[in-house]
Amino acid sequence: MNSPLPTSGSSDILLELDHVGISFGGLRAVDDLSFKVHRGEIVGLIGPNGAGKTTVFNIITGVYQPTDGHIRWHGREVTGQPPHKVAQAGIRRTFQTIRLFADMTVLENVIAGQHLLMQQSWWQGLLRTPAQRREERQLIERAMAVLKQLDLADVANEIATSLPYGAQRRVEMARTLVAQPELIILDEPAAGLNEQESAALNDTIRGIRDQGITVILVEHDMSVVMNVTDSIVVINFGKKIAEGKPEEIRANPLVIEAYLGQDDDDDDPLTQAIHEEQAQS
Repeated sequence: MNSPLPTSGSSDILLELDHVGISFGGLRAVDDLSFKVHRGEIVGLIGPNGAGKTTVFNIITGVYQPTDGHIRWHGREVTGQPPHKVAQAGIRRTFQTIRLFADMTVLENVIAGQHLLMQQSWWQGLLRTPAQRREERQLIERAMAVLKQLDLADVANEIATSLPYGAQRRVEMARTLVAQPELIILDEPAAGLNEQESAALNDTIRGIRDQGITVILVEHDMSVVMNVTDSIVVINFGKKIAEGKPEEIRANPLVIEAYLGQDDDDDDPLTQAIHEEQAQS
């Protein structure tokens, strides 16, 4: 498929997965998965460990090509598009493991997130043409605006990897946001954060949505998921077992069975939440 991906449209549905599946050898990692993401939503994608959540993200962003099914962006077929095409269309993601440029400042890391938006060629950069200098100023201004939004402006000139873990997480998020995505996929943004940082993350995610950016969130911290999402999709062994509002998911018997059926996962936050709900009922 060589046609460009659509970058805008009037439909309320931004992204649709239609009976998507993928196999690795004899392993069925994602099986017959369907769900829709509407404009302006915060959608949670949750499931027990090994359920296939990150694989779904990799399918959406073009890292993996599905074995079967269809992916539609603004109603148009985009199945099998490479990652850079997906990013250009307005879908960006963070990663479960922080991937900052170790020897670059916070500002430089965030500027790097705009590389697909740059119009000037390498030779214009070498010659420092007026157009190149103008674009450079715009990149810096846009990066600083995002850093200010995420309370990082005062460390813009610090080496990114020298910051505390929670701040590094926000730098990675800023690098994704500066590309002006229409949909952002957050992969475990609360991983490694303390309780106070996780609470602040709730406000950050809502702030992203308030800018008009739709969010898909994979997260184990249920205090984040249950507080910020509009709807939740639950998968187990690569298959969807439930979909609905947070309060519906918390009480869903299939979800309870999936989480409580893991003998070694009693510390999972949703498992704890389910135990608390059952104790109160």
